[in-house]
Parts: sequence; C-alpha cells; structure tokens
Amino acid sequence: MKNHQIAARRKRKFVVTTDSRHDLPVAENKLNQEFSATKPDEKWVTDITYVWTREGWLYAR
Repeated sequence: MKNHQIAARRKRKFVVTTDSRHDLPVAENKLNQEFSATKPDEKWVTDITYVWTREGWLYAR
C-alpha cells in the first residue's frame, strides 16, 4: 500500500446530533403511528436529514 501511496479509510466516530435535554415545547404526537388516510391531504408527515459536508452539517427537509 505504501508503494502505491494508498491508505485504509478509517471509520468515522458516531456523532449524536440531537440534544433532548431542553425545556422547549415538544409537538404532540397526533398520528400515533397511524399513517393510513381516508382521503388525500388528510395527514402530512416530514423528516429532517442531516448530511455532513466539507462546510459542516447540511440540514435538508
């Protein structure tokens, strides 16, 4: 590997990005894992994705 100037890639350490220890209000769980709807536009859900970039964390909705 040294002759070919290559090196093994190390695993990144797991980083916790959520801090649940706060006094901020938390939204009520209105769906309670019941995602089936009887008509269109009755229930909406979303998620936030965290992506590491060279400039830092990118938050995508």
